[in-house]
Parts: sequence; C-alpha cells; structure tokens
Amino acid sequence: MGILRTDKISGLETPTAVTGSVVFDGTGDSLTIASTNDFAFGTGDFTVEMWVYHTNLTGQQTYFGDTYGNTAGLYTYKTGTNQISLYDSTQRSVSAANIIQVNTWYHVAWTRESGILRAFLDGVKVDEDAHTVDYTTTQYYVGDTADSSSGEMIGYISNLRVLKGTALYTSDFTVPVHELEVIGDTVLLCCNNPDSAGADETGKTITANNDAAASTFSPGLTRDFTSGTEFKGVTTFDTQGYFVPPSGTTEQRGRGRGLIGGGENQSGQTNSIEYIQIQSTGNAQDFGDLSVARDRLGGGGNQIRGIFAGGSVDPHRNVIEYVTIATTGNSKDFGDLAYEGYAVGAAANSTRWLAIGSYGLNHISYVTISSLGDAQDFGDLREANDLYRAAGSPTRCVMWNKALRSFIQYVTWASKGNSQDFGHQEDHGVGGACSDSTRAIRFGGEDTPGSNKVNRINYITISSLGNEQDFGDLTNVSWGGDAVSNSIRGAHCLGSSNPSEVNTIDYVTIQTTGNAQDFGDLIAERLYYQSTTSDSHGAIS
Repeated sequence: MGILRTDKISGLETPTAVTGSVVFDGTGDSLTIASTNDFAFGTGDFTVEMWVYHTNLTGQQTYFGDTYGNTAGLYTYKTGTNQISLYDSTQRSVSAANIIQVNTWYHVAWTRESGILRAFLDGVKVDEDAHTVDYTTTQYYVGDTADSSSGEMIGYISNLRVLKGTALYTSDFTVPVHELEVIGDTVLLCCNNPDSAGADETGKTITANNDAAASTFSPGLTRDFTSGTEFKGVTTFDTQGYFVPPSGTTEQRGRGRGLIGGGENQSGQTNSIEYIQIQSTGNAQDFGDLSVARDRLGGGGNQIRGIFAGGSVDPHRNVIEYVTIATTGNSKDFGDLAYEGYAVGAAANSTRWLAIGSYGLNHISYVTISSLGDAQDFGDLREANDLYRAAGSPTRCVMWNKALRSFIQYVTWASKGNSQDFGHQEDHGVGGACSDSTRAIRFGGEDTPGSNKVNRINYITISSLGNEQDFGDLTNVSWGGDAVSNSIRGAHCLGSSNPSEVNTIDYVTIQTTGNAQDFGDLIAERLYYQSTTSDSHGAIS
C-alpha cells in the first residue's frame, strides 16, 4: 500500500523529528519504574536499547538498571573511562575506552541470545561473551538508581525499549531512523514523549524524580508510516503526486550512512572501510575491509550498494567490489573494469555507477548497480586525466579533474556519450566533491600543482552551466581528501593537510554558504586518495 501524501494537504512536506527524550542534570534526577515481574528476565533472552547523549562525561553515568551491585539484576551505564558497560555479578566492559564523546547521540544496545551477551554501539557489535546469570530483580530505574553511588546521568536518554524473551540484535545492524514502536515481547518503551517524562507505551507507572524532565531534544527520529510494509526494488515515482508508493525496503530508506574506503596513511596503503552517520556528528566506525590495501580507487553507490573499484595495486587495478551499505562487512567481487583503473574517479545515481578517467586515459565506463558484471563503455572525457572527483543530481553527473583551472565536465546519467563542458574550476582540484539534488560542492585542492594546499570550498548549481562560486572555508587546508553527502549535509575527510596529515572530518549544510564545522574524526589518518559513497547522496532520486 502506498503513502497518502497528507503532507500535501497539510503543507508539512519536510520530515521532522516526532519523538522526545528525558533530560537528567546529574543532581539526583532519575525515573523510578514501578516494580514488575516483566523485568525478571531469568536466564532467558532480552534486549535493552536506547539513544544516549552526554552533555558532560564526568564519572560513571547510569542508563537503565537495578540498584547498582545487585547480582540478581542488570545495570547498564557509561564507565568513568567512557566505555559502555553492563554490570551484574561481574563488570562487563564492552567497548573500547573513550568511544563515548560529549554532545553526540549514540544508539546503545545489549542483547542476550541463548546464553550469549552482546553489546552494540551505533549498530556495531563491540563485544560478546557467555552469560547465563539468572535475573530475578523486578525493580528498575533510569538515569540513576536508589543507590546514589551508582552515578547519575548527565544528558539525555531517548527511546528506551526493553524486550523480554527476544534478542532483537545478534549481529551488526543499521541503527533505526524511525522512533521505536511496541513490538512483540516489548515490556518497556519510555523516554520518547516530549510532553511527559513518565510516559510509557506499555502502560507501566513511571515516577520522575527531582528535575528529570521531558524534552523535545532527540536523535532526529521520525515516524515510520510504512511499518510492516516492504517494497522491494528501486522504483521512481512522481514525488509531486498525492499518492506516492515508497521505494526500497523500510530499512533501506531515509538513512544517511557514508562510507570511506581505502587510501594511504603513514603506515602505507589501507584496506579498511569506515562509516559515519551523516545526519549526526561523531567519529567514524569500522565497517569492514576491501580485498586488498590500496589508494587511488573510485567509490560510489546507490541506496543499497556501495562500489569501490580500481586503485594503485596491480593486479587489482581493474577490480570492482561492492558492499551492502545497510550492513557492515567486507567487500565482495562485482566484476571488472574495462581498463586498468589506476587513479580512477567514480560516481553513481540510483541505477548506474560510472568509472571516470584513469592515468593517461579519457575513458568513461559504467555498470548497472543492481546487476553484477563487468563495466561497459559509456563515452569519453574531454580531457584525459586521473584523480577525477564527481558528484551529481538525479539527471547529471559533474566531474572535476586535478588540472589547475581545468574544465568542469558533465554527462547525463541516462544517455551514454562523451562529456560536455560545464564551466571552470578554481583550483588544482584533488579535493572531495559531493552534492544534494541541485548543488554540488568541491572541497580543498592546491593553488598550483604540487604547491600550496588551500582550504577553499566552491560550489556549482548542477542544472545551470557556469564556473565555480565561493562557498566558504574548511577548518584547515586540504588536498587529496574525499566527501560524502545526504540530502542536507556534505562531510569531507581532510586527508593531507597542514602541517601534516590529519583524520579530521568537516561538514557543511549544502544549501547554505559559510565555513565548515568539525564533524568528528576518522579512526586513523588517511593522507589522501581514499574513496567514498553514501546511501542518500544527491544523485539518488
């Protein structure tokens, strides 16, 4: 069944957050949940999940649990070294130290399945161990406990959900983008009402203590009007219509996951793939690995698949690999390029992925993303060059190369053929590029080849031919980085900067102008020549 566009009737066409949270100021704030056998998990399966946001990282801070130290119940919290942990008879530290940062939303979850306890941070399994503790406690709290020594939450908790009898997550998963709902075996769903700190969707009585209060501040979750209905495939409909059948599965729509793969760092080339959630801020996390370490590869993708191809390592220069963006894991074989893709550029829309140029070559080739196979000829570039960066709208792909004040070129995704002149670029353009559906942005570069790096950000309007215009500045000079985007933001990995390599990620709001702001950090420095893709960039219709 499709979605009736009531937003067309009401005028509310932009998805907005519909959920809330509870704020705790660290001075005795807590929620007390009336005692219930629903929390006597025994030795069975369970799930505890929520979003947390710390405004201060001082000391140990409570999420959901019994009285700290009670061996008959579980207690979830942030440790004094900023780990997420579950405690019962034994402290179970389940994430790397210092992973939790201030002023950042995180999805945290613990599940037990058939005697195996697992912990997840933003959808990534960070630990698991054998766990058969018999939980009989019936009294639980949020944000603090009856034992004041346990440590009080300083910040926000949103969409706290507990399931008794179900381990909802058993491997890496895509973090929900919609507000949580009561599903089978749900025994608690609270901290989601912007008007009431004590509201619970399963009907339990919750008492807000001291200054614990409802808040409209949230992780930006929206309501899933298509819950329970799945539409497979990628089908485009007129979005101005009053009745719009949705595209893709419910889990695959509306995300903002960006991938960064390959590149070079101080230890040499890397095969790692990292990911970020573009709509939030925070550090990158591990996604998986490419088949071999290399740089100068091309990346791109659609809502479902991310593609990485070519690179600097022989004999892998013609290899095309892919990942499924919604799940973490290593890349798989897709097919082969039509030529050796040393320093190849790339971009994609919903249907096609393009390989653009290579060292000394002017070729453009393409694959159909939904079908594995080798690349086919698309056309030729105006200039033979390598290290192209590209982005686009659902109609056009625009391309920059590394030549100083060179031509910006473009092609139409749906029509094979040679590139055409768009305008001129300002700098020696080996910086990242990204776009929403109407505007493309290029970051950094050099003012002359092999000379001074720049911090400039430039933009073009994709539907109108013309030269680049000034957007603002990066937080530092940058050369050789790359960028990802969703429909609102562009995030750029600075790479080779000044005075040395950095792991910094900057971001901008694409439809404004102004200087970039700090997003977070990559796991490790990538000097340059990494490749990127996302599930929600501007060329996806």
